[in-house]
Amino acid sequence: MQITNICCIGAGYVGGPTMAIIAKQCPEIKVTVVDLNEARIAAWNDQDMDNMPVYEPGLSDVVAQARGRNLFFSTDVDKAIDEAQMIFISVNTPTKTYGSGKGMGADLKWIELCARQIARVSKSNKIIVEKSTLPVRTAEAIKDILQYAGNDIEFQVLSNPEFLAEGTAVEDLLNPDRVLIGGDSSPEGKRAIESLVEIYNNWIPRERILTTNVWSSELSKLVANAFLAQRISSINAISELCEKTEADVNEVARAIGMDSRIGPKFLKASVGFGGSCFQKDILNLVYISRSFGLTEVADYWEQVIIMNDHQKKDLR
Repeated sequence: MQITNICCIGAGYVGGPTMAIIAKQCPEIKVTVVDLNEARIAAWNDQDMDNMPVYEPGLSDVVAQARGRNLFFSTDVDKAIDEAQMIFISVNTPTKTYGSGKGMGADLKWIELCARQIARVSKSNKIIVEKSTLPVRTAEAIKDILQYAGNDIEFQVLSNPEFLAEGTAVEDLLNPDRVLIGGDSSPEGKRAIESLVEIYNNWIPRERILTTNVWSSELSKLVANAFLAQRISSINAISELCEKTEADVNEVARAIGMDSRIGPKFLKASVGFGGSCFQKDILNLVYISRSFGLTEVADYWEQVIIMNDHQKKDLR
């Protein structure tokens, strides 16, 4: 399917920049970012680019170039869903604060609300793209909600995790290490995957666009963050050993970082790994592992969190 109209539900840190880049690189596609937060949408539409709700180097130029041409920000969610052929879901997925999985699992409340709204509003076939960081099997849950809507509309659900870092989001989107797209292996699923591949292929070489099954795509995002967080916790553990000896952790990090098998990134000793994504995703990985009875696997990844909490406490 040739995609000419995209809707993104969620105008936050992921949805806004991602859609701005797609609009910039694909001027023939209408891209509408919707959100129920009126103040946030007003900020995206503000003529003063300094008032944008997300600050990333280079983003204001991208938005200024595409906004009003083929990039739009709106609070009319139903209209955007109805008109779109492809819908990205990019809403918040905080760690659960209640019920099963409290403190570890992801709260899918907003994802499920989006799925129900899409099912209620849609009058034509849609491709739904998971863009939020989500636990394994979320696509399955979304698909169940959509299929039981009883409106005889065909929905294909894809997983397309983001790999953005604060401060380099625009460059990460324009020149990513890889783009990951997961979908069904059915003929319809493969066609949906190819529709999203064609969009990214407008500026990203085909060999850097990886296609997988949905499970692999969903899990890869959590594992990527877990591996990066693990490196930070590892160098922080070594920093404590350095303090007890005459070693300099910066010199140790530089020495091991020059090993091509290891590399220099994420080897800066600090007060834990900061932010919320790494902690949230590792806890999610721990929760998934425990839910499948993989106690040793869960204990292994939980130790990364324990080390991080210890480092923050130690340096208060």
